[in-house]
Amino acid sequence: MNFENNKKYELTDKTIVVDGHTLHRIRALKDFGDVKAGDLGGFVESEDNLSHKGNCWIYTGAQVFGDAQVYGDAKIYGTAQVYDDARVFGDAKIYGNAQVYDDAWVYDNAQVYGNAQVYDDARVFDDAQVFENACVCDDARIYNKAQVYGDAQVCDNAQVYDDARICNEALVCGDARVYGKAFVFGNASVYEDAQVYGNAKVYGGAEIYGKAEICGNTHVAYDKEYYKDSFDL
Repeated sequence: MNFENNKKYELTDKTIVVDGHTLHRIRALKDFGDVKAGDLGGFVESEDNLSHKGNCWIYTGAQVFGDAQVYGDAKIYGTAQVYDDARVFGDAKIYGNAQVYDDAWVYDNAQVYGNAQVYDDARVFDDAQVFENACVCDDARIYNKAQVYGDAQVCDNAQVYDDARICNEALVCGDARVYGKAFVFGNASVYEDAQVYGNAKVYGGAEIYGKAEICGNTHVAYDKEYYKDSFDL
C-alpha cells in the first residue's frame, strides 16, 4: 500500500515562524469529517504533528508544533496552540486562544478553550472542560464532567472530577480532591489533603486544608479556615 496515496493533507509553501519554529500551512487532499479536499487548515511544523488517520484536523489560525501530536478525531481551531510534547486525541477540542503544552494530555471528549492553559503533566479527559482564563498544571487531573473556569487554578497533584466546578480565582492544589457536585469559587483555596464533595460550596476567602473534609450541603464562606475536621450538613 502506497502511504502517499493515503495522506489526507499536505504541507504547503505558506510558512510562519513561531518561537523559532517554522510552521507550514496544511491543505486537505481528500474529504473527511467536515473537511473537504482543498480546504486550507492551520499550521504544523511537520507531519508528525497531525495524524493522517481519523478525522483529526487543525483549522485555519490554529498552530501545532514541536513534538506535539494531534490524532484520533481531535480538533484544534481558533487561534489555539498545541506544542512541546503535548497530546490531544480522542474527540477532544482545543479552541479560542487556549494553549496546551509541555507534556499535557487532553483527550476523550474534553474541551479546553477561551484563554485557558493546560501544561506540565496535567491531564484533562472524559467530558471535562477548562475554559476562560483557567490554568491546569503540574500533575493535576480534571475528568468526568468537571469544569474549571474563570481565573481558577488547579495544580500539584489535585484532582477535580464528577460534576464539580472550580471558578473565579479559586485555587485547588496539593493532594486535594474536589468531586461530587461540589462548587469552589471566589478566592477560596482547597489544598494539602483536603476534600470537598457532595453538594458542598466553598467560597469567599475560605481555606480548606490539612485533613479537612467539607461535604453534604455544607457552605463555607468568607475567611473561614478548616484543616482537620469533617463538616457534613
